[in-house]
Amino acid sequence: MAEERILLENREENKFFKWLRSQGFQKTLLISTFLFIPTLMLLGFIIYPALKLVYISFTDWNGVSPSYNYIGFNNFKNLFTSKSLWITLKANSIYFFLHLILIPVELYIAFLLDRFIRGSEFFKSIFFMPYIINGVAVAYMFSFLYSSEDGVLNAILEVLNMSKVGWLSDPKIVNYALTGVSLWRFTGMPIILFLAGLQSIPKDMLEAATIDGASVWQQFSKIIMPNMKTVTSIVLFLNARGALMVFDIPFVMTSGGPRGSSTTFALNLVKIAFEFENFGLAAAMAIILIIMILLLSKVQDKLLGMKG
Repeated sequence: MAEERILLENREENKFFKWLRSQGFQKTLLISTFLFIPTLMLLGFIIYPALKLVYISFTDWNGVSPSYNYIGFNNFKNLFTSKSLWITLKANSIYFFLHLILIPVELYIAFLLDRFIRGSEFFKSIFFMPYIINGVAVAYMFSFLYSSEDGVLNAILEVLNMSKVGWLSDPKIVNYALTGVSLWRFTGMPIILFLAGLQSIPKDMLEAATIDGASVWQQFSKIIMPNMKTVTSIVLFLNARGALMVFDIPFVMTSGGPRGSSTTFALNLVKIAFEFENFGLAAAMAIILIIMILLLSKVQDKLLGMKG
């Protein structure tokens, strides 16, 4: 009996080690190991903060207190009934529409780089360089250019016998001046994306169209644009997200002034959270901001026929 028990145990042990060495188990262990850390990071840095954000939006938490006072939908009610909070979207709309108008220009520049300009690698670096420069450094550089006292732009106007302009002190033009900074900094990314999309189009297709006598415009409208839907959809989403999340440029250059005319939605959100210590309302604004970005990108895709 003892010998039979030992043989049975050895047989079961051999089965266990054979199972450990099996290809199915090794594959499952490998996949589980590789997915564990990304899943843990997803839970810790995305899902949990998102759920925490939703929870805080239903409280009046001040950012310091260990307790949370539940107030229901009051933050959202205050958000939709307060005119001052939504006035900031006027500044965001200027960023959005000017960037939107520039998208065809960015596509045209990418088209020129792909088809007609030699040494496009150099020009790609030139266009993309502002995007990788620190936003605070860009803001300080343009603050010097826009300065009312000794700014470069006003110095040029003075040489031309023209009156100085309060680029950052006039409520009527400050957002356009700040949007100019945003255009200079972020235009390179759509150009690179469009250029990548253009280079992914099979050259045989364009060569066949050329042989058939298609003009450059016909190639652009009939071949290039239909194959650029996915890239265009990505650019439109980045435009909507960037316009609604503008923060660093107005924060550094004007701090939302003059008289709050350049205060964007994101800048107002930060002020409410850290200056007025109303993290509950700021969390509600963040949720509304996310919803607006998603809705705006969907509307753009529907209006322009971009389904990706």
